[in-house]
Amino acid sequence: MKYKRFLATRRIILVLLLISLGVGQLSLNGRARAQVGLIRLPDVAVSTDQAGNKVSTDLLDLARSSRGRSARVRVILQQNERAHAALDSLLPFYGAQTVRAFQNFNSRVIELPARAVEMLAAHTDVSFISLDRDNVPFGHVSLTSGADMVRTVNGTTTSGLDGTGIGIAVLDSGIDATHRAFLDRNNGVRIVYSQDFTGEGRVDDPYGHGTHVASIAAGNGRISNAQFEGVAPNANIINLRVLNSQGSGSTSAVLAALDWVMTNRAAYNIKVVNMSLGTPAVDSYKNDPVCKAVRRLVDAGVVVVAAAGNNGKNNVGQKLYGQIHSPGDEPSAITVGASNTFGTDARSDDGVASYSSRGPTRGYWIDVLGTKHYDSFIKPDIVAPGNKLIYAESLNNVLVAQNPSLDAGVSPVDGRKMMYMNGSSMATPVAAGAAALVVQANPSLTPNLVKAILMYTAQPLAGFNQFEQGAGEINVEGAIRLAKLVRTDLSPITPVGASLLTSLTPPVPQTTIAGSTFNWSQGIVTGRTYATGTSLITKYQKIYSTGGLLSDGCIASNGVIFGDTTMLSNGVIFGDRITTSSGVIFGDGTPFLSVSTLLNDGVIFGDGVIFGDGVIFGDGVIFGDIVLRSDAVTQAQSATTSGDQTSAMPPAVDSGVDYMGY
Repeated sequence: MKYKRFLATRRIILVLLLISLGVGQLSLNGRARAQVGLIRLPDVAVSTDQAGNKVSTDLLDLARSSRGRSARVRVILQQNERAHAALDSLLPFYGAQTVRAFQNFNSRVIELPARAVEMLAAHTDVSFISLDRDNVPFGHVSLTSGADMVRTVNGTTTSGLDGTGIGIAVLDSGIDATHRAFLDRNNGVRIVYSQDFTGEGRVDDPYGHGTHVASIAAGNGRISNAQFEGVAPNANIINLRVLNSQGSGSTSAVLAALDWVMTNRAAYNIKVVNMSLGTPAVDSYKNDPVCKAVRRLVDAGVVVVAAAGNNGKNNVGQKLYGQIHSPGDEPSAITVGASNTFGTDARSDDGVASYSSRGPTRGYWIDVLGTKHYDSFIKPDIVAPGNKLIYAESLNNVLVAQNPSLDAGVSPVDGRKMMYMNGSSMATPVAAGAAALVVQANPSLTPNLVKAILMYTAQPLAGFNQFEQGAGEINVEGAIRLAKLVRTDLSPITPVGASLLTSLTPPVPQTTIAGSTFNWSQGIVTGRTYATGTSLITKYQKIYSTGGLLSDGCIASNGVIFGDTTMLSNGVIFGDRITTSSGVIFGDGTPFLSVSTLLNDGVIFGDGVIFGDGVIFGDGVIFGDIVLRSDAVTQAQSATTSGDQTSAMPPAVDSGVDYMGY
């Protein structure tokens, strides 16, 4: 009995001791909250195995630098599914505080001392930590893209596809809702929702980028007799302002806007998201928080269109590869580069703009041995007109104020003014508008199938390789013609190899625009290689369903590519080389690079190695400016720096009277 009383007493003493330690811990946490940034962190040995590969390299460098000893940083913390409550109690110990949490993404924005990052990353509840990086914008279309061919104008009425009922969310610098380009045919404003995520408390466009972008995707044809009509001129626009008055923003603002889209996509029938912005791709798409958010939206049925970037050459004019930006490096996104139409409607003279960013994607992850593994995916997926486009000019915007020559001289009247801009930022809304028309033509299509259709019907541009143009230049006419033939009863249980089309005869793979006839690519980009063959459109492929990627059907063994028959039917052919196109069909041309090079543990070429015709490949090194510049700066550069700057459709002067026959 005495022994039992002794054990009971000892247990009580142990409990009291633990309680006293807990009170001490609570006291420490309280002091941490009261002295954010000044806490004394415990000396905890954290190995690289535990934390280093869970922290982005730019943040890790900062955390280990002398500056990081005293700096506080704002980061995106990705957490495991169960981690919410545990992290809530853990963060104050490290002097961290939550700035913003997201409803649909398993991540949050926090601020903490840089020196605490590795210790926090060592916890099992933390998946990955990266800096809250800056995001900045990248800068005749309806005719040359083929969009005019899917509409029939009779007097003042229009039949066919114009985006009616489809919501396009534009993440940008805001939109000038007073511009005539955004009215519907009954004089109602088609900007159906606006929200600011920058903290400036405004939804207009003092910078000038977002208004131009939105009008390319969905501007009407009221000004200058529809000379500057958008691709989907009656679509609804959701204005999500993530770039501030100077044209810059943060990863956290972009995540907040994507979080809003995820929650409200059904209420506004948001089928397409346009992201004419980005930040250098440091982390692999597997860890990048914006890429992961994009994937969630695509899996939920939303097409996400992202700019490739404007870093296709260095400051002495040499080509650069590996400069695709985030979220353009996300495999599920439709990544768009810029083509140059040289001011003509016919497409026979079109090429890729020299500034348009080229692949492969160069985000990477680091294993426990410290080895970098690059994603090395083929991007962009397609290119679209993006050079010297004339579209809506927002009232008193910074870009025109700093560069008056950007005003196109179309009209002196506010709300009718138009401006020039260059860039993949301008190409992206061309593709976003095209995606809206494709979905309008066949609402049953998944985002993966929309992407495949846009690639399959694209025009390969002669003399440009797949890292420059993907499958080729967008072809709205062909995409709509193919989309209308796709069955509307497809589902996740549709067997591989089942008929994809309602017709036994596939469409003729050619389109004629402005008297110029061209072949479709008849292929799609599939990660690190590409696939061709009529089976891609005559037979159902499992890779077209939601929840996966177009690359899921590819298997690589010792550099040899073949198809997974559970994902792809017979008749699909894979290419084993990146090619420079002959302009005929996808994969037809001269070999540029073996696919097996891309498959070699994710490593491609070396630092500063010259490959081929004077082309520089950077192994994680950015040549030239490491700060992304707005399209307006690119536009204002001397025309002697690039042939891209010298060709444009001439401005059509506006009469001041609304044209209603668009």
